[in-house]
Amino acid sequence: MRSLPLARSLGSLRVPAALALVAALVAALLASLAPGSAEAAPTTRRYAAWAPAASAVLTPGTQAYTDGAQCTSNFVFTDSRGDVYLGYSAHCAGKGESTDTDGCKVDSVPLGTKVTFAEGGSPVADGTVLATGRLAYSSWITMRRLGTKDANTCAYNDFALVKVARKDRGKVNPSVPQFGGPVAAPAAKGVVLAAGDQLYSYGNSSLRGGAAPFSPKYGVALGDDAADGGWSHGLYSLTPGIPGDSGSGFLDAKGRAIGTLSTVGLAPLPLSNNIGDLGRELAFAQKHSGIPGLRLALGTEPFTGAGLPGGGLPGLPALPGAPSLPLP
Repeated sequence: MRSLPLARSLGSLRVPAALALVAALVAALLASLAPGSAEAAPTTRRYAAWAPAASAVLTPGTQAYTDGAQCTSNFVFTDSRGDVYLGYSAHCAGKGESTDTDGCKVDSVPLGTKVTFAEGGSPVADGTVLATGRLAYSSWITMRRLGTKDANTCAYNDFALVKVARKDRGKVNPSVPQFGGPVAAPAAKGVVLAAGDQLYSYGNSSLRGGAAPFSPKYGVALGDDAADGGWSHGLYSLTPGIPGDSGSGFLDAKGRAIGTLSTVGLAPLPLSNNIGDLGRELAFAQKHSGIPGLRLALGTEPFTGAGLPGGGLPGLPALPGAPSLPLP
């Protein structure tokens, strides 16, 4: 699927102009939304060190600024040393053009680069600083170091980790705002999404100027393209992911962490989005990052995502070969 990256470069913002082309689809998705109850989350291990969910300021969906680019954190991760990380997209720390999607060919800012977490960022200001961290892992840097050649891995393995400063760890809670969870880590072999599968996310693009009602996202999968090798999944969501949402985490209908927002589709379905497969991305990081005991942190709050009756937008086919670009 042809796509564009969704990272938002503050110096060269490119906003899609095709909103009118998907108005009918967005309206249909909105009409299909209705409150519902999700399956009860299974009993899982919880970490007593987390800040209470109601008062935590570092969670999935937090704005992250790296070298002038704004993205959104996806999930919280920990390691066997007691360090805490927030994930986002590797292209958020990339130094290429806004059209670059091949992480095996694009330079990135170095590991150790400062990342600032903020709230209330807008097109005219970076918002209030909440905490800081350092870039600790980038799939793009790692693939270049390893000499990775597989086309799907290079195109869709778009995952990075920011190690939260020790002084700010007490501000973190791993629960996804609005929805709760994640209730389970992804399988290393990834997931298979069928057309109509329900998905949930929480974006935080500074283009929305802090308009919280637009952050929760309800989506439906378009069906996987076998040519992507399990690394990428297409979807439509209300509201669509826009520049600045890049990196946002996605949950499935059971509250399991399954993907990270990477690109916006151009054709044949404008403003569809593509998510990287978190299971494959995390397995790659566990093997090559050098971070001991790297794992996803489960939410302290139960998953309570609302359902999309009838699968939301039925009849949307898988779309092999459609163009896309990364989300800044």
